Amino acid sequence: MTTGVLFGGPTPEHDISILTGLLALRELERSGHDATGIYWTKTDAFYSLANGVEAESFLEGLPKGSTELNLRVGRAGGFFASARVGKDRKLDVDVVVLATHGGPGEDGTLQATLDLAGLAYTGPSVAGAALGMDKWAFGAVMALAGIPTLPRQLLDASTDELDFDGPYILKPRFGGSSIGIDVVADLLTAKARLTSNQHLSSGCVVEPYRRDLFDLQIALRTYPALSLSAIERPIRRSVDAEILDYRDKYVGGEGMVSAPRELPAALVAGQQSQIEQFARQIAGCASVRGVARVDFLANDHELYVNEINTIPGSLSKHLFVEPTLPFSQLLSDLIAEAVQRPTHHFSSAGADGQVLRGAGSIAAKLA
Repeated sequence: MTTGVLFGGPTPEHDISILTGLLALRELERSGHDATGIYWTKTDAFYSLANGVEAESFLEGLPKGSTELNLRVGRAGGFFASARVGKDRKLDVDVVVLATHGGPGEDGTLQATLDLAGLAYTGPSVAGAALGMDKWAFGAVMALAGIPTLPRQLLDASTDELDFDGPYILKPRFGGSSIGIDVVADLLTAKARLTSNQHLSSGCVVEPYRRDLFDLQIALRTYPALSLSAIERPIRRSVDAEILDYRDKYVGGEGMVSAPRELPAALVAGQQSQIEQFARQIAGCASVRGVARVDFLANDHELYVNEINTIPGSLSKHLFVEPTLPFSQLLSDLIAEAVQRPTHHFSSAGADGQVLRGAGSIAAKLA
């Protein structure tokens, strides 16, 4: 079986996606898999990569030895390399490991295209990806499921009042977990950020900002059976930081792997069982597939689910420490799930022509 590892994409999390993708690619190669890297550029093009590329290879744009690919949908779909003479060559890939963080790689866009192309892939389905990327919809589902979450409202230029007092935290409705986050004191400032913060241009969710709450994270994977990781408390690099920001999570060389943390987290009595209970519940109501990370906000008395990352940084490999799960096994299980539990089977059952036979003239319907 040949495995493609797909990473990059037109997203603010492009660079972190490269790190996750290269980590997965190297581990697959080291564990004997036939694997190839597929790079998705910032300008929305695909390339197969030469062996041995490193993170620095992407600093000047396209790594040397790359071959441009086209992603085609349909019965004979897949990735194809254009040939100057003769037929285009189809890339020999049976399954694709997705290491695409944020943007169209994690919001269902890529997943839908791969479904149409007939390619098996790891991670969330179209529905799971779309829900996980929409902070407004995800929060609404959590509230309906009875899982505690902070109040959220959509913010736009016409918003006259909010249902809770400031200060406020602003989040891109369709963005990642840390890019574009803004903390403001009042509604007037919040509305001004809608035009000055480009990450809020596609939608903004506002919540009460709670300085007393800290971050807790747990990963879950769905194959061969639902299982949970240890619980992590990420550490902010500055005690004065308002949030766990992009630098806290990713700057250090290996994505989430090198971020400062307390693992396993020291928790108050009963908090671990609460988090694990909510994580199992979220796995079902959020259509989790593959490996995902659920982020909570907590203090010693309160616990709220914050968001879900359906393709988490470094695929959350560093969180599976009780018991230790080798990265090679995590990847092998993701690949097995992708092959044995496809995301979707299209069907035309029920389209038997009966409606068309009785439709009559279209021109008459327009008259």
